[in-house]
Amino acid sequence: MRVVEIREPGPTAVLVAGERPRPEPGPGEVLIRVAAAGVNRPDCLQRRGLYPPPPGASDIPGLEVAGIVVALGAGTRRYRPGDRVCALVTGGGYAGFCVAPEPQCLPVPPALSLVEAAVVPETFFTVWTNVFERGRLAPGETLLVHGGASGIGTTAIQLAHARGSRVLATAGSAEKVALCRRLGAQRAIDYHEEPFAAVVREETAGRGVDVILDIVGGSYLDANLDALATDGRLVVIGVLGGSRGTLQLGKLLGRRLTITGSTLRAREVAEKGRIAAALEQQVWPLLERRTVVPVLQESMPLADAARAHDILEANAVMGKLALVVDAGL
Repeated sequence: MRVVEIREPGPTAVLVAGERPRPEPGPGEVLIRVAAAGVNRPDCLQRRGLYPPPPGASDIPGLEVAGIVVALGAGTRRYRPGDRVCALVTGGGYAGFCVAPEPQCLPVPPALSLVEAAVVPETFFTVWTNVFERGRLAPGETLLVHGGASGIGTTAIQLAHARGSRVLATAGSAEKVALCRRLGAQRAIDYHEEPFAAVVREETAGRGVDVILDIVGGSYLDANLDALATDGRLVVIGVLGGSRGTLQLGKLLGRRLTITGSTLRAREVAEKGRIAAALEQQVWPLLERRTVVPVLQESMPLADAARAHDILEANAVMGKLALVVDAGL
């Protein structure tokens, strides 16, 4: 089968076309003929040698796919050959075929194409478990989303808005700010032009926000605490601004703040399956009605994986990028 593999850690030129044997599904797994794969920042980190796959995972990059089930491992119960599915995987997405644990698969909503569905799992799993589970965002509360025009950000804005929360967002250009507003952010802040904590305080009459979803990390830590309301929750899922920051414990204690964070890739299948079940119940109806939609900036052939990484690493993406593996599906 056709794949794009990482020849060695390095720049985008190390992504090269190759041929691999078609994988076989193990117990509890399905084999998917891949129509398209989503491109995500962890793929870039893996390419650079900074985010190795967990033990037993494929070394081929790609954490999300959509396509057609073509074979079943022992013990699978739900899906049959010919079913359209999207799946969260620990690797192997940049390929003609990909195995996925059945609990991490979801049916493709009829309203979505397979290419659109390919960019759903990684961001929707991440946003659900971090904003609504770890962050406990409730209807009527206010969420601040950093990187609002990213794949994670566009998903978080839409889901929080659809579920009855007020949303503020930060972004890095006028075009990205406008996208955040279109998706449901009540106020979007160009972080090059305005200090976000001050704007948050102004927008909330001095109260602050209930939850912050942060992909920046260390350099935003102090300002994030300033932007939180009493009993606020800071959920850190990325460290684009560094992994170290100075924590003023007085702010944490005085306002009863919570700082938490998580990664997704290395979690057990059962845990990811639980998140998938919650998404199907709580979010899939929104996708089926297109109340919430994956924001797909561009799809391109699998052979253009290096270009996709270049675009992503230049912060030139609004929403997601997809690699089309089989346009005939």
